[in-house]
Amino acid sequence: MEYKDYYKILGVTKTATQEEIKKAYRKLALKYHPDKNPDNAAAEAKFKEANEANDVLSDPEKRKKYDELGMNWKQYEQAGRQPGGNPYGQQYSYEGGGFGGSDFSDFFEQFFGGGGKSRGGGRSGGQFKGRDMETEFEISLEEAYYGTSRIIQLENEKLRISTKPGAYEGQQLRIKGKGGKGSTATNAGDLFVHIRVRPHHRFTREGNDLKTTHDIDLYTAMLGGETLVETLTGQVKVQIAEGTQHNKTIRIKGKGMPVYGKEENFGDLYVQLRVIIPQKLNDKQKELLSQMRTAGQE
Repeated sequence: MEYKDYYKILGVTKTATQEEIKKAYRKLALKYHPDKNPDNAAAEAKFKEANEANDVLSDPEKRKKYDELGMNWKQYEQAGRQPGGNPYGQQYSYEGGGFGGSDFSDFFEQFFGGGGKSRGGGRSGGQFKGRDMETEFEISLEEAYYGTSRIIQLENEKLRISTKPGAYEGQQLRIKGKGGKGSTATNAGDLFVHIRVRPHHRFTREGNDLKTTHDIDLYTAMLGGETLVETLTGQVKVQIAEGTQHNKTIRIKGKGMPVYGKEENFGDLYVQLRVIIPQKLNDKQKELLSQMRTAGQE
């Protein structure tokens, strides 16, 4: 039986915090998840290995025993075969779920697997919670604005995931009972869906506000006038004040993103105005500008 270095599997040190372990596991789980790697046996093996490592290192009691065990696992294995021979005085029943005991290595099953059988033949305690699972959900900014849905494949089940208007980057949706199987349906784990919003070619987002740039010609900047500005819901007419300076930012109220979970509440759109200088002037335009310059110097 091969010794499993769970710290090495997750790519963390033995002094890693629980948050560091959680972060490392999440990164590997997303990378090797079966939904992202269909029919990839190597990725599936990595995924299961990461789950196994996380199951031990994310549990303080299991981690403590694992650290005590260290490379002396062979002595543990031999002692464990003798009646009362467990050098740590206790056996552990695995209470994960999602993949079932058969998906974990012999090493895991020897030291953390169902050693304590109940009289009914089940796992010690009878009840166990299923494993929580994670996946990603990538959407466009427009989909984040209006809300959208996707169908994802979870083992043998298809599940429709929906987002409300105003979904945002890094948001986490919790779908109760759609993770790994537990001892009963009510003990099933949860599915955590991480929202990713693709960058937009025109708008950048800060909270519920949007930012963009908009070009105006020199004459509109100098004399004032109207211009049409693009928003996520179409063009809006905006009044430009006389003497508007290059890079001035104006605010269009209520044309940002919907506030998630709050109907009829919206952020604002901030528009940076860029004054475009004509590259070619005809003789009349040059004469008029020359007259303006002379008048301005008097």
